[in-house]
Amino acid sequence: MILLAVTFFVLMGLGVPIAFAIGIAGFTFFLTNGIIPMSIGVQQVATASQSFPLLAVPFFVLAGHMMNRTGITHRLIACSNVLVSWMSGGLAQVCIVLSTLMGGVSGSAVADAAMEARILGPDLIRSGYSKGFTSAVIAVGSLITATIPPSLGLILYGFVGNVSIGRLFLAGIVPGFLMMAVLMVTVWWIARRRGYRAATTQRPTAKAVWTAVVDAKWALLFPVALLVAIRGGLFTPSEVGAFAVVYAVLVGFFAHRELTMQGLVDALVEAVTDTGLIMLIILFSGMVGYAIVFEQAPQSIAAAMTDLTREPVLVVSMILVFLFIAGLFIESTVLVLLLTPIFLPIVQPLGVDPVHFGILMMTIVTLGSMTPPVGVAMYTVCSLLDCPIEEYIVESIPFVLAVLGLVMVMLLWPGLVLFMPNALM
Repeated sequence: MILLAVTFFVLMGLGVPIAFAIGIAGFTFFLTNGIIPMSIGVQQVATASQSFPLLAVPFFVLAGHMMNRTGITHRLIACSNVLVSWMSGGLAQVCIVLSTLMGGVSGSAVADAAMEARILGPDLIRSGYSKGFTSAVIAVGSLITATIPPSLGLILYGFVGNVSIGRLFLAGIVPGFLMMAVLMVTVWWIARRRGYRAATTQRPTAKAVWTAVVDAKWALLFPVALLVAIRGGLFTPSEVGAFAVVYAVLVGFFAHRELTMQGLVDALVEAVTDTGLIMLIILFSGMVGYAIVFEQAPQSIAAAMTDLTREPVLVVSMILVFLFIAGLFIESTVLVLLLTPIFLPIVQPLGVDPVHFGILMMTIVTLGSMTPPVGVAMYTVCSLLDCPIEEYIVESIPFVLAVLGLVMVMLLWPGLVLFMPNALM
């Protein structure tokens, strides 16, 4: 097991792509084990692909790419502008609200951050916001996408941990809106201190709000339709992914009339590329997952932790600290696939709800995408806006602290996370 971990981190340090680092490390375990034949490792790669819930991944990836070509994005921007541009730090507030609305469309934090950096970033900088502040708002704000359904991270967590994806989707709604509120308050506080003005001095009229909401109705109805379909038993989470694709096609061709055949082809190509990358990581993770179970890593770590304390809150807190540190160096998808089989068996016997733990885990590991040294969303936004990394780091501290504070609140009050799944399922 030690050789597997060392091989993985050495390959990561050498810049080997994550999927191949996982695959080579997994094969190393089977080559040097001396007990388990290599054929078992190959079988684990094949077995990892034989999962019906996993069909949700390519469907939601494709739906997200198609949604971005249906005219939904600029309608959501217009809606966000009307709702919050009158507040202190108005344009920055628009970024936070847009991330919340886009969470129900894209399902990817990095995709959301890249889109906002291209479309809204230059306007914020021209309006007097510093590059560091602009980049921090966009990058950390995209974290909301990790909890608002349909989140790809929650789908993977549910797949690996055998947890209800429908319950996870419902559980992500309240934390997502709480995160929006916390980040908006942080933006307001910084804007007031620095004198960042509102984009407009007039509050929107009820008519203006209604017009903006109606214009963006198909995007706003999308996550609602998904949840109603799952809760009503019309579709499984995997089938609802296919429904999402059909919904995107109907909206693009008939409602907005902005999706072209070329746009459809481009979305398919991008979806195939993204799905191939994700699936390669998932397949090779099957070997590592088998090695983790064979070496009884969950039991060893559980024994070490319970020797320190059996208090569920303290155990989960220690795990979250570990996940936060690991998230600084490893991509969130990898952490979910590799560490869910380790930590879920530890917290469940202590009475921790797997849905509650999943929301906490996804929030923490996705936060790693917004923090140095290897944050994907951080580098994406900073490169698009030509922002120095050191300036971003300083400006992101208040937002990261706000998110960590919210995670602690959700840890101490599980009802905030479990209210909707317990009420509706």
